[in-house]
Amino acid sequence: MKIRAVELRRIGMPLVSPFRTSFGTQHQRDILLLKVITDAGYGWGECVALVDPAYSPEYVDGQSDVLRRFLLPALATDEGNAAVEEFGAPAVARRLEHFKGHRMAKAALEMAVLDAELRETGRSFARELGGVVDRVPAGVSVGIFESIPALLDVVAGYLDEGYRRIKLKIEPGWDVEPVRAVREQFGDAMLLQVDANTAYTLRDARHLAKLDDFDLLLIEQPLPEDDVLGHADLARVVRTPICLDESIVSAQTAAAAIRLGATQVINIKPGRVGGYLEAKAIHDVAAAHGVPVWCGGMIESGLGRAANAALASLPGFTLPGDISASGRFYRVDITPPLVLENGHIRVPTGPGLGVTPIPEILDEVTTAVETVEF
Repeated sequence: MKIRAVELRRIGMPLVSPFRTSFGTQHQRDILLLKVITDAGYGWGECVALVDPAYSPEYVDGQSDVLRRFLLPALATDEGNAAVEEFGAPAVARRLEHFKGHRMAKAALEMAVLDAELRETGRSFARELGGVVDRVPAGVSVGIFESIPALLDVVAGYLDEGYRRIKLKIEPGWDVEPVRAVREQFGDAMLLQVDANTAYTLRDARHLAKLDDFDLLLIEQPLPEDDVLGHADLARVVRTPICLDESIVSAQTAAAAIRLGATQVINIKPGRVGGYLEAKAIHDVAAAHGVPVWCGGMIESGLGRAANAALASLPGFTLPGDISASGRFYRVDITPPLVLENGHIRVPTGPGLGVTPIPEILDEVTTAVETVEF
């Protein structure tokens, strides 16, 4: 397979309602899509970076720049020659390893190349990654609200829709009481977890231990991403399992965190770790250590959501992920919507991602397009 060109497309997708976390409030997703055009077809990738470097150091404009100036030329150049080498998705990471960081940009490029490769050969993402089920349980991430009654109304609506697990975003001042209210309102049988997005420090350990009363599945990333030892210390204070998100950027960091006792569960986000192939490697490391994993979300469009569903079909994904229906965040998605079916999302089975953008919808939300010829 030879790459002929890569299209960088920016789209703006308004959210159904504002989504507030400890690091900010989103009203719209400004998404960078990649379309890899090959001698045999095409493939789509989605960059999950946010518009500002709040969740991670990466941001959309920066990812566009590093792709244009460094990553795409690295694919197009073979020892100084301008010819494009025939290669597949596994070669992407090797070609780009010279450049530090920028995992979300690398992941988007790998995703697009893998989609093109699999479309050409008629294989699906799930089959390629090693999926074993045709549908995955769907959880939903619930943001921070102005009041507990408003939170309870929103959670009730998601449970009525059939979601199998509720995740509450928390921050200092919005933690114990909202969790208590949700647990008391909806009972002990509901699968419930919380996500702090690095909002606390180890000084808050005793306070976070108060969450032990609510039989949570896990508390996700309570401390800063670079405080892995702090998470290990916290795990000795709280009974609720610690789940790392931002701290896990590779299979190597996953293995280290497990060895240190810093994490009992891992949230795998392909964009955060550099791609779906590295995500699978983290899954394999966790499975070897008996550590459950689940697939996190970054408010992806239908493209990223379909790829995440494929990843979550692997056997080690034993907890419901943040793979909600398209309608959770968008009134109109750029692909045929992923819908909730009895609390599950069906894993696409078509070639590649199994979904493609609907041209007229894609055009409507597009804000900029640039094509890099090889």
